[in-house]
Amino acid sequence: MQQEATQDRAARLGKAAGPVPGAVGGVALLLPSGEEHSTRRPSPLAATALRPLARRLTRAGRDEGLVTHAVHYRGRGWNGAQAELVRDARWAADEVVRRYGDVPVCLVGVGMGARAALHAAGHTAVNSVLALAPWLPEDDVAAPPEPVKQLAGRHVLIVHGTDDRRTDPELSFRLAGRAKKANRDVCRFEVHSDGHALHQHRSEVAALAVDFTLGTLFARPFSRPLRDALAAPPPIGLRMPLAAGFGRTLPR
Repeated sequence: MQQEATQDRAARLGKAAGPVPGAVGGVALLLPSGEEHSTRRPSPLAATALRPLARRLTRAGRDEGLVTHAVHYRGRGWNGAQAELVRDARWAADEVVRRYGDVPVCLVGVGMGARAALHAAGHTAVNSVLALAPWLPEDDVAAPPEPVKQLAGRHVLIVHGTDDRRTDPELSFRLAGRAKKANRDVCRFEVHSDGHALHQHRSEVAALAVDFTLGTLFARPFSRPLRDALAAPPPIGLRMPLAAGFGRTLPR
């Protein structure tokens, strides 16, 4: 029934923010949050919440030709093994290739969208994943663990508030630890005292997102904190604190 409820809908990319298609050098696909089980249409507020980050990324990457698109899912539910948000994320990466050709893609997901970004990382166009407060299922010995093999060869950054009451930060730490064993280009930042929406340190999170996205898509040098987090062994590089004021006087 869940499949029947969404089969007559189509995923789509939101309006492009960035240069004209002929000047595109890379694409950031923004994946909004969703729900664990639902056949309802996506909430328009989910995509709207990502607009400030999209504008920040577009401004910072203008010289390199960065284009951002919000992904509008067919429905808002993950829906178990159907993993509908993952299918829509993969479709979006295919659509980027169709529109812009062979350009690098960064998947930027929030909540359930962050989980979809991590799952869809194996797409050949994707070279990096930014997962903000990812929703992850509780560990269950009777269920297969979250996959990490698809993250090989990609840069991966997870950002999570330590006071998140909606998505457990300990689960993202465990996932990052498993991913780091197979891929050294994985790191995770903790935003101390912040909750799921990361509102208290919105500016610092946005600055970190810009640093990571432009570094992975266009080989801009990473800031010192991000470089250190990627190079540090677990658990140091997976519990890197995001300093207050990050981005104001960004050390390189």
